[in-house]
Amino acid sequence: MRYTYKVELMIRRSLFGLATPRFDYELLTKKTPDPKHIPPPKNATLLIEEPFSLRFTKLIKVGENVKTGQRLSLGDDGPGVVSTVTGTITGIDSFQGDYGTSYTAVKITVERKGEKDDTFSGLKDSPGLSTLNAYLSTAPGGLDLTGFSDAHPPVKTIVIYGGDTDVLTATNQYVVKTRSEALKKGIRILKEATKIDDILIAVPGESFQGFGHIGAKAINVSGQYPAAQPLMILYDKLGKTIPESNRIEELGVCFLKAEAVTSIGTAFTDGHIPNRKIISIIDQNGLQNMVSAVIGTPISDLFNYLKITVNEGDRIIFGGPMTGSAVYTEDHPVQPDTDAIMIQKRSDMSLSSDYPCSNCGECIRICPANIQVNLLVRFLEAGQYEEGATLYDLYSCVECGLCSYVCVSRIPILQYIKLAKYELDRISSAEEADE
Repeated sequence: MRYTYKVELMIRRSLFGLATPRFDYELLTKKTPDPKHIPPPKNATLLIEEPFSLRFTKLIKVGENVKTGQRLSLGDDGPGVVSTVTGTITGIDSFQGDYGTSYTAVKITVERKGEKDDTFSGLKDSPGLSTLNAYLSTAPGGLDLTGFSDAHPPVKTIVIYGGDTDVLTATNQYVVKTRSEALKKGIRILKEATKIDDILIAVPGESFQGFGHIGAKAINVSGQYPAAQPLMILYDKLGKTIPESNRIEELGVCFLKAEAVTSIGTAFTDGHIPNRKIISIIDQNGLQNMVSAVIGTPISDLFNYLKITVNEGDRIIFGGPMTGSAVYTEDHPVQPDTDAIMIQKRSDMSLSSDYPCSNCGECIRICPANIQVNLLVRFLEAGQYEEGATLYDLYSCVECGLCSYVCVSRIPILQYIKLAKYELDRISSAEEADE
C-alpha cells in the first residue's frame, strides 16, 4: 500500500484559496494484508516509567535470567514492566524521553528458545484493576487505567478510539478490523474490572457499521483531521472541554486505544501477555509498511528487515507527520504506544526559524479549538506559561499541529505549547508535593 509522504500533497484547499485548508485521514476501506513479522531481536531494551536510581539495581540485577511474561518491578508497589523476551539482563541504566520524561532502561540479551512465565495465567480468571495495571500497562497499546485510582469525580465513561490520531497512520484501524473477537472480550473484561457499563468505541465514518455486537456503543468520527484526537472526541461527541488541570479523568472520562483493549482480550484468552506491537512504518519515499515487532526491539532491526537505509541528516520520527517526535538513535526501542515510525529525508525538512510572528492569522483560521494562537505563542516564547494558560486558553489546545504546519514564519508553535503544558504540570506537581 503506497501513500504520498509529503503532507502538503494531502491537504485539500479551496479553488479560490479562501476556505480553511483541510486534511483527511487515510482510511482502511479495503482488505489489508497481514503485517510483516519482524524476527525477535538479539538484544531488547524495556523501559520502566521511573527515573533510574542505583537502588533499583538491588531489585533487578545484572546477570539475572528473565522469562517472557515475567513482571520486572522496582518495588512492591512501584512501577514495572512485563518482559517481552526470555534472556539475561545485561544492563540497567537511565533513558531520557521527551520533555524531561526519564525512564529506567533494562537491557536484555535474548535467548532464541523463549520460556514463558506462568504468573499471569494464575490471575486471569479473576480480572481486576490491580491485575490490569500490573500486567497490561506495558502491553501493546499502552493500557492506562491510573486515572481510576485518583480521579475525582470517579470515571464513569470509557471511550475506546478505534481510529488513528495522526495522518499516514493505520495501526488502530487495522486492529479494529482484524481483531474484533479480542476487542469484544477486552471490552467485557473492562466492564468486569472497572464496574463501568458506559463504554463507547469511536470509529471513522466508513467503519461505523457492524459494531452492534462488540459490547460498546459505536460513535461515528469524522474522517477529517484531527477529529480522532481524544480531546476532539471529548468536545464533539461528549460535549465536554478539558479542565485547567489538563486531566480528562477529572471529567469522569477515560480514553483507551483499541489496541490496548485487544491486548486485554488476548491476554485473558491465551493466559499470556501479548508482546508484539503493530506499527505503521513510512519510509523516505512514502511507502507504508505494516509490521509486527516485539516490544523492546531496536528500530534498526525494523529498518534492516525492510531494507530501509537512514542516511546522514535524515530524521526518524515516532508518530505521524503532524504530532510525532524525533528520536536521536536507531537503538531506540519499540514501545507499547509506538503506533507509527517515519523517516523524513533531509531535503524534505522544513526547518523552524526565529522569525517573529507576522500576524497573518492562518493559525487562528485553522485551529479546531478556536484559540488565538498568534497571541498565545507570544507568551509561551517569553516563558510566561501561566499567563498564556489564563488569558489565551492553553489547555483548550488539542495538540494537532495544524498551527505549526500553516505558520509562514515557521515558528514551532506545537513544541512551545507542549513545553508550556509540561512546565505547568511540573510546577503543579512540585507544589502538591510541598503541601
